[in-house]
Amino acid sequence: MNQRLDIDALRTLCAIEDFGGVTRASEHLSLSQSAVSHKIKRLEGNIDCELLTRRTGAPLLTNDGLRLVEYAKRILSLHDEALLSLSKQPLTGKIRLGMTEDTTSSDLSRILGRFTRLHPNVTVRTHVRQSLTLEYELERGEIDLAVMQIFKHRLHPTDLILYDETLHWVKARDLVVDFDRPLPFLAYDDKCFYKHWAMGIDQVPAVYLETVLECASSAGIVSAIQAGLGIALLPEQYLTNEMLIIDGQLPRPPKVTFIVRQNRKSRSKSVTALANEIAYEGTQLARLRLA
Repeated sequence: MNQRLDIDALRTLCAIEDFGGVTRASEHLSLSQSAVSHKIKRLEGNIDCELLTRRTGAPLLTNDGLRLVEYAKRILSLHDEALLSLSKQPLTGKIRLGMTEDTTSSDLSRILGRFTRLHPNVTVRTHVRQSLTLEYELERGEIDLAVMQIFKHRLHPTDLILYDETLHWVKARDLVVDFDRPLPFLAYDDKCFYKHWAMGIDQVPAVYLETVLECASSAGIVSAIQAGLGIALLPEQYLTNEMLIIDGQLPRPPKVTFIVRQNRKSRSKSVTALANEIAYEGTQLARLRLA
């Protein structure tokens, strides 16, 4: 039996799926588009399956491609873990990790716990901030890694994508909104990129927002919406039955993407290993959540 799965080819296939195409995958992998295409064609030949659709308007991956990606991510995770555990030079050092409130969870804690058990000589120091603050800290070299959310059109080629999220304009079901007057707006705080976008939409006729509450906590925003204090931009994961979506009456917000972003100047193997671990595990958990 001559069929086999090449590790580099599997990594390439996963990059195509993660980044949404050959072009962005080639940028992430620092390869030419032709090299990426050749790896996939060779993989398809080895297993006698078509993995990419290659038709305009069609889904990126075929059904076989989607099935193989699921296996590939598990294979790569075990492959990389095995190499790290057998390495004669164990990972060492300190990692400064920033996260947003939306990305803090018991699942991420489990991922970090597993990473520190695998690499006892690596210390991870974590803090929670707004995404704009984390971007600033990355640029200044104050942190090595960030798990955060951004508008999808602001993705960097090297960002590791966890999942996409939809933003909605929402209000309490019994709140009467008068669009001829300033709209009471519930904002996270001045470092929230939702607010930066929302406060810039006053060029749209008859839309003007007046901030009546600022709160850095999603739980606080949810409570304020349910109490009828105003309208807000809220990720889909926080919607409740007490809320009414009013997207049709206001400008549509951009798509939001949850990502892992590494300090562009970092060359630390420890930082890269943690970034890949969070990206892989986070993507799997997101798929289970959204299924």
